[in-house]
Amino acid sequence: MTACFTGHRIIEQDRALEITQKLSKTIESLIERGVKDFRSGGAIGFDTVAALKVIEYKEKYPDIKLHMLLPCREQTKGWNEYCIRVYEYILSHADEIVYISEHYYSGCMHARNRALVNGSDVCVAYCTNERSGTYYTLSYAKKSGLEVVLI
Repeated sequence: MTACFTGHRIIEQDRALEITQKLSKTIESLIERGVKDFRSGGAIGFDTVAALKVIEYKEKYPDIKLHMLLPCREQTKGWNEYCIRVYEYILSHADEIVYISEHYYSGCMHARNRALVNGSDVCVAYCTNERSGTYYTLSYAKKSGLEVVLI
């Protein structure tokens, strides 16, 4: 079984601990239900937290895999140094890295989001805004028949 993550780039500071704890419990529950493959889109925020949690769980469950489905090689353009270092750490611990496109183009983020959903069984989402790429991905997951777990 495969699960993908989608969520906002900004996590409200007063909810960060609660969201991280719920995400941890959700990932462990999915692993116990047979999910072995986890997909992240590599964006700042929820995607990053989810990928780091999967890396953490790989120590306890060495048979799980982290697949990074990234929109383009320039995804980190404009990011600060700290976020880039965390991103590089995640990529160094990923079991697979797939780039949707070599270069940025209008629509590569949506193509990445659809790729995350396609082939997944479960979508774990942190969505508080209906006018966002996260909401688009969540809607696409629902239309595609995925089980949705809201954080």
